[in-house]
Formats: sequence, structure tokens, C-alpha cells
Amino acid sequence: MNDTTSTETSNGKTALADDIRAHFAGDAPIADKAKNFAKARPWTSAAFLGVAAVALINTFKGTRG
Repeated sequence: MNDTTSTETSNGKTALADDIRAHFAGDAPIADKAKNFAKARPWTSAAFLGVAAVALINTFKGTRG
């Protein structure tokens, strides 16, 4: 096993994952964490909401009544 820790910097692919991890770490309530993330990355938050809205619409569209 390798006991050394690597200190790599974020690249374009992992920067968003690192940012999400940084915003949602800690003991604050999830609503505060989400609000802070939305303030820091408004376009990413809008994209997440858009994907969730499309998924919700598709679930309602698929129901039969």
C-alpha cells in the first residue's frame, strides 16, 4: 500500500465535483448548503433544476389514468 497522500489540483473534469464536495461538506443544514452553492454557481444550479424539471415532467407524462 502507498501511505503517501497525493495533492493534485483540480482539472476541468473534477473541478465541479470538488466544488460540490466543498459546498456540501460540514454541519450546516442542507438548505443553507444548497443556497450557498446556488449563489456560487448560478448556471450549474439552473442546469440541475432544468434536468430535475424534465425528469419530473417525464414521470408525469408516463403515468396512465
